[in-house]
Amino acid sequence: MVVSVLEEMRIRSLGVIEDAVVELSPGFTAVTGETGAGKTMVVTSLGLLLGGRADPALVRIGAKQAVVEGRITMDPGERAWVRAEEAGAELDDGALLISRTVSAEGRSRAHVGGRTVPVGLLGELADDLVAVHGQTDQQGLLRPARQRSALDRYAGDAVAVPLEKYGAAYRRLREVAGELDELTTRARERAQEADLLRFGIEEISAAEPLPGEDAELAAEAERLGNAEALASAATLAHAALAGNPEDPEGVDAATLAAGAQRALDAVSAHDPVLSTLAARLGEIGILLGDVAGELAGYADNLDADPLRLAAVEERRAVLAHLVRKYGTDIDDVLAWGGRGATRLGELEGDDERIGELTAERDALRAEIGGLAQALSDAREEAADRFAAAVTAELAELAMPHARVTVAIRQADAADPEDGIEVNGRAVAFGATGVDEVELQLAPHPGAQARPIAKGASGGELSRVMLAVEVVFAGSDPVPTYLFDEVDAGVGGKAAVEVGRRLARLARTAQVVVVTHLPQVAAFADRQLLVEKTNDGSVTRSGVTILDGEARVRELSRMLAGLEDSELGRAHAEELLAAAKAAR
Repeated sequence: MVVSVLEEMRIRSLGVIEDAVVELSPGFTAVTGETGAGKTMVVTSLGLLLGGRADPALVRIGAKQAVVEGRITMDPGERAWVRAEEAGAELDDGALLISRTVSAEGRSRAHVGGRTVPVGLLGELADDLVAVHGQTDQQGLLRPARQRSALDRYAGDAVAVPLEKYGAAYRRLREVAGELDELTTRARERAQEADLLRFGIEEISAAEPLPGEDAELAAEAERLGNAEALASAATLAHAALAGNPEDPEGVDAATLAAGAQRALDAVSAHDPVLSTLAARLGEIGILLGDVAGELAGYADNLDADPLRLAAVEERRAVLAHLVRKYGTDIDDVLAWGGRGATRLGELEGDDERIGELTAERDALRAEIGGLAQALSDAREEAADRFAAAVTAELAELAMPHARVTVAIRQADAADPEDGIEVNGRAVAFGATGVDEVELQLAPHPGAQARPIAKGASGGELSRVMLAVEVVFAGSDPVPTYLFDEVDAGVGGKAAVEVGRRLARLARTAQVVVVTHLPQVAAFADRQLLVEKTNDGSVTRSGVTILDGEARVRELSRMLAGLEDSELGRAHAEELLAAAKAAR
């Protein structure tokens, strides 16, 4: 049962298309038209909706931008919808609206469910919604990496589970090997770093600086350097507050404050205000006495020893030397020493660390060898099933004697030290294991199986691609398949079988096929005709749904090149009837 359905696309100012709406059916839709009419623009438009590269050359000459809009009905519980909702999208009456804009200057914008989104999100949604296959996709299938990923996709959890474990071990091995390489290849640099740290730590330790010592010594040096001026000022201030014993007639602040208090005490009983002021004068007298006492002690204790000043300056010079090399002040110097000690401990532990990493590396290589073997076994088992299923599909695509095999090989490591041991051999390995996967085709009995790039003609390769996709549809289906000229190089009975197989695939998925073969188009549930106007553009009315007589005329054109040929019309009607009966 098809859950998601691409209902329609609106295409504006893209290539030869000025403005057209492509209405698609849930089942099998065939897109036909004269060569150069713009059929391929349907594939290009869908590619843009799926996050494909935005080529400004696609923008119609004279237009500022090309716009492609798509409407996809879907269940809110589907994975694609959940991902779109995370990006802020909203369904429009049960459908997800997607649009892509490409400006003539090359700028590109994407919208999903009414929200502006990164173009990369379209590619994420495409993985769950549409599989596109055209001539370039067939070329992609010829690459070994694509063939391996195709087999892994078919195998499902049987490969995915050991591959995940292998991947985690492989990534850890890369980390361990990288750290080992750094420790060994940079040994001289690390030894030099350790020597510098050791020298600095010893230099700081020998000086034995204390936190804040530089600031304290700076204050002491300032005091010692101005000892005479400080002592003179303290003595004068003390005399002003408490009097000078050598000048009995002198007036001091303490005596004046005491006299003022006595004057107020004599009358304070008559007014509480004066009583309060008298008390405050008493407090002032006490404060003056305290300050005078401290000034006397300061003057007596002030050290004006030039030897002490010399010692302070010498110590400050030692600390300043450390500050110039290791920080902005002594606290910074002490912090540098702490960090240096930690780093030195790490560097001095390199030998021990190298031993630990070497042991872990050897254990990981052994573990990876076992996981690689399990992964290869799972791929071998899946390869047999995959090859049998594709071979069976080819039999239904007019290649009854063709045989597909999947060759799985391991390459010997150029250097045994760089490989891992699998079945007693040192083999090369990578992020996906040790296997090289190659699809091979023997087109007829007695023929040697060869890589599909060499063993298949253009038409055979198209059918192999279709067979592979049909097999995938049973194990990892997507809601919509788009085939662009998958029937290239195919004709006659083979074309009928291609159409029949596409119709069968459309029972469980939406299938859109751009085709030039009437045998394929006849099997479609809906046929769309793309045609230009007299000025060479495709307008809204240029993509039409063909029914009844109109469809017979188009099939007749495709068969005989003549829409009104009686023989062509009869053949077209016969083809439609045969396709309907064969579904």
